[in-house]
Amino acid sequence: MLCVPMGKMGYSFLRTFFIRPLTIIGKKVGWLFGQIKRIMVQLLSRLGVNPNLLTFLGLPFNCGAAIAFAYGRIRTAGVIILLAGLFDWLDGEVARISGRVTKFGSFFDSVIDRYSDMILLLGIIIYFSKKDQIGYIVLTTIVMMGALLTSYTRARAENLIPRCQVGFMLRPERIVTLIIGCLANHLLTALWILAVMAQLAAVQRIYYTWKELLKLPQTDTN
Repeated sequence: MLCVPMGKMGYSFLRTFFIRPLTIIGKKVGWLFGQIKRIMVQLLSRLGVNPNLLTFLGLPFNCGAAIAFAYGRIRTAGVIILLAGLFDWLDGEVARISGRVTKFGSFFDSVIDRYSDMILLLGIIIYFSKKDQIGYIVLTTIVMMGALLTSYTRARAENLIPRCQVGFMLRPERIVTLIIGCLANHLLTALWILAVMAQLAAVQRIYYTWKELLKLPQTDTN
C-alpha cells in the first residue's frame, strides 16, 4: 500500500525539480534559437543569398568532418557536422521567406543530404579500417544501408501514396545523434543507435505503405 503514495511522491519530486525546470529551460532555449534563426534568415534573405547555395555549402563542411573522422578526430568531426547543420537549418526558411521555394530546391536538398550522409560514413569507415576493426566497419556499413533505405523507401512510397513521412529516426534526429556521440566521444554508441533505428524506420515505412495501399482501390497490393 505504501508503494502507491511513494510512487506519487517520487513522480511529484521529479516533476517539480527536474521535468518542469527542464521544460522551462527547453522552451527558453527554443525561443532563443528561434530568434537567432529569424534574424539570420532575414539577413540572408535581404542579402539575396540563394537557398540552393546554402544547401550546397553544407557539403564541403561535411567533407571536412569526414576527413576529421578518417584521422580519428572524433570531437572535431562533431563540431564540423554541427556547423554544416546550420546551412541545412537555414536553407528552407530562406527559400520560404524570399519566395524561392521550388521543386528543384527540394530535390537538390535531398541529393546533397545523401551525399553528406555517405561521405560522413565513409570517413568513419576509413577510420576503422586503419585500426583493422572489421566489426565496426560492418556496423558503419549497416548504418549506411539504413540511411539509404529510409530515403529510398520514402521516395518509392510517395510514387504510390500521397505522403510517407513516418519513421522512428529521420535525418535530423540521426545527425543530432551522431553529433552528440562525437562530442561525448561515444561514437560507437551513436552508431549502434543509428544502425538499429534506421532499419526500424525503413521497416516502419514499408509497413505504413502497405497499410495505405490496402485503402486504395486497386487490383494488386502486393
